[in-house]
Amino acid sequence: MRTIKNQEFGGERPLYASHDLRLENVTIHIGESSIKESSNIEAEHCRFEGKYVFWETDGFRVNDCYFAESARSSLWYSKNCRMTNCKVDAPKLFRRMDGIYVENTDFPNGEQYLWDCKNIELKNVKIENCDYAFMHSENIRIENYHQEGNYAFQYAKNVEIHNAVINSKDSFWESENVTIYDSEVNGEYLAWYGKNIRLVRCHLTGEQLLCYVDGLILEDCTFGEDANLILEYSTVNGTIKGNVHSIKNPTSGTIVVEGNVGELIWDENQKAPADAKVIIKI
Repeated sequence: MRTIKNQEFGGERPLYASHDLRLENVTIHIGESSIKESSNIEAEHCRFEGKYVFWETDGFRVNDCYFAESARSSLWYSKNCRMTNCKVDAPKLFRRMDGIYVENTDFPNGEQYLWDCKNIELKNVKIENCDYAFMHSENIRIENYHQEGNYAFQYAKNVEIHNAVINSKDSFWESENVTIYDSEVNGEYLAWYGKNIRLVRCHLTGEQLLCYVDGLILEDCTFGEDANLILEYSTVNGTIKGNVHSIKNPTSGTIVVEGNVGELIWDENQKAPADAKVIIKI
């Protein structure tokens, strides 16, 4: 593997079509497509300022690197990416990629991250300002995660999340095969039109949560005081710990509430089979 140390590059495509290359203490200044169409790239203690750095790249590892805000859209159309211990100010990262591993990295400017990606693993990651993150992505596993930004995980498939705090209006909209463990999810309209959604020991806040869900499982979850009109037109089974503001027109299944229900609404708008059961245990 060839090594480049302590150098600076700029302009367009300075390291284009590089293969089996290690970069140490290298700075990529303003420009475009610096390492495009490359493979087997390692970067350690590097600084990236230009756009479109890792496009169409197969196999790259970045550790303890910095992506400036000007390095927007730097990871697209690539596969087999490993990012660890980095500082990232660049927006619009990770688009149409396969094989993403990120650990111990924060993204304060996470606008439109992780669109149309698959086979994603995140550990000890925080993403802020990340409206529309994970749009149309699949095969996602996340552990120790914090997110600030709306409309996350829309149309996502095959998602497993552990120990997360997700603050996002309209999250998991029309998502499929999602399991969330020991997490806090805050925001209105959680998982509307979702399919096969399982929540285990989670705390959920926001209005009109979990409506129009086909195949919802709740295991020992709790709801905030603002969680009103939940479960409308959903097929749901499971147990809720503590009090619930209001439940409206679940379609089918059995819901055990180990607490009080402020209002249980059954009206003429119930959808067939309209045989849901709510069992209240005080």
